[in-house]
Amino acid sequence: MKKIVGVFLFVLMGTILFAKEVLYVGTNAEFAPFEYMENGEIVGFDIELINKVGEKIGKEIKIKNIAFDGLLPALQTDKIDLIIAGMTVTKEREQFVDFSNDYFIANQVIIVPENESSITDVDSLKGKKVGVVLGYTGDLMVSKVEGVDKVQYNSAPASIMALAGGKIDAMILDSAPAQSYIAKNKGLKIVELDSEVEKYAIAVGKDKKELVEQINKALEEIKTEGIYDELIIKYFK
Repeated sequence: MKKIVGVFLFVLMGTILFAKEVLYVGTNAEFAPFEYMENGEIVGFDIELINKVGEKIGKEIKIKNIAFDGLLPALQTDKIDLIIAGMTVTKEREQFVDFSNDYFIANQVIIVPENESSITDVDSLKGKKVGVVLGYTGDLMVSKVEGVDKVQYNSAPASIMALAGGKIDAMILDSAPAQSYIAKNKGLKIVELDSEVEKYAIAVGKDKKELVEQINKALEEIKTEGIYDELIIKYFK
């Protein structure tokens, strides 16, 4: 009996130790080229980057695809261990989570039909029907502009389809994915904005300071070794 119990405890301890080697990572696979679906799999710049981070810190990475506005609640309730989803560091979000060092710099742009000439900046969106993705920076930006008819969508592709179909007049999105969508959707163009730069970082729970430090060290090594530059060239050049 003692032998059986001993074997059981050994197996149980092994299972627990193995479980600790897995990090469940939340993302929203509708933000190309950072994370998107291809042949039934989640791929993209963020996905390759976090897998490289996992290798550096000795953790197996398992990706969970979650609606963007559900990512922070999932992290706060321990359904996931961290988030990588082109997420901008903001003071509001820092109240609930900690962030790694930033790994990408972006800004907001307006996407409009190719023949649109009246929309030149944020103020010119007044009186227009503007698409945003729920919880994205563009959503927050448009909320501060009076006279805009804001239409929220659950994903960037849904907003792009609405714009291409004439259901909205414009949409606001981060610069890198905007360039990706423009390349794949004829008849649309980008209006550059003089907006503040945004820093993308990996979100981690408030009680996991050691994990943040490990991620930061891994990111630094990935940049020093040239891996980061290789990913930039692969997805953005």
